[in-house]
Amino acid sequence: MTDQAPPVAPGAYTGPSRVLSGVQPSGALHLGNYLGALVKFTRLQHEIDTFIFVADLHAITVWQDPAALAQQTREIAAAYIASGLDPDKATIFPQSAVREHAELAWIFQCVARLGWLDRMTQFKEKSGKHKERSSVGLYTYPVLQAADILVYKATHVPVGEDQKQHLELTRDIAGKFNHDFGIPGGAPVFFPQPEPLIQGPGARVMSLRDGSAKMSKSDPSDYSRINLTDTADDIAAKVRKARTDPEPLPETIEELAARAEADNLVGIFAALSGQTKAQVLAEYAGKGFGTFKPALAELAVEKLAPVGEKMRGLLGDPAVLDAILAKGAEKARETAAPTLAEVKKLVGFWGA
Repeated sequence: MTDQAPPVAPGAYTGPSRVLSGVQPSGALHLGNYLGALVKFTRLQHEIDTFIFVADLHAITVWQDPAALAQQTREIAAAYIASGLDPDKATIFPQSAVREHAELAWIFQCVARLGWLDRMTQFKEKSGKHKERSSVGLYTYPVLQAADILVYKATHVPVGEDQKQHLELTRDIAGKFNHDFGIPGGAPVFFPQPEPLIQGPGARVMSLRDGSAKMSKSDPSDYSRINLTDTADDIAAKVRKARTDPEPLPETIEELAARAEADNLVGIFAALSGQTKAQVLAEYAGKGFGTFKPALAELAVEKLAPVGEKMRGLLGDPAVLDAILAKGAEKARETAAPTLAEVKKLVGFWGA
């Protein structure tokens, strides 16, 4: 048996369009998460049927403090809502509360080929030199990602560069399932081939202390990032202390690209203001950071401080968040359960 993905089964997917994405509850969210994901989720809920989950099953591929995990799940949900997601428009839920994710993942474990997973570069990056000490879940979590997506028959997935390979694996799994278990005649196919929604400006926000490193919640310096729970004073202070160079801002994008820290701050300004980098440079070219940083700090406080304030309010009433998550899980299962039931029937399980 070859480990190559078979050709996509003939026919076309005729189901509704849906988008799905999620964030792991493994640390505080920051500006990079906000610009790279949350604001995009907020926009998508008005355009397409949207499922946004808290990826707690993925989180435990590395050890998590059990006492903290439930609270971290609430924090992600609070960030979703504070950023503009409406639970009446988007389905917001904890991954672990919808058991169909895990059940479909096992079936997909038996559809995916070992050679496909061997080519996943993220496992090599995350496991480092001691992969034998990593959990099996860390190795196979791209298969769970495929189940996350396909249990809702999602047709679109917001992805960054680091996840494009995993979406290709999802497409391979969908194609092989359709090929192996599809409806005779091949039309319509059972699972869609989900398409990437490539994230645009603001998708890759860099550290405020190192313009060559991505902004990360794991960075030991809190001044490397703006957390969504930061106060207005915290936000302004971090922008003021962000690393820069002594030169004024340039006139062209080409000149800006050669200056990592300047490029990062201009990109953040552009994303927060809804402009392009070129438009920002048209206003600030030739001006020093003594002028630009205060303007960026004011803009960042204007956009982010209300998010933090709303998050803190939501986290102060966990019963409200728990009710939203429970309702979202129930709604998610209304879509996921029929998909899994059909899969079990196609595979040939007894009683299906």
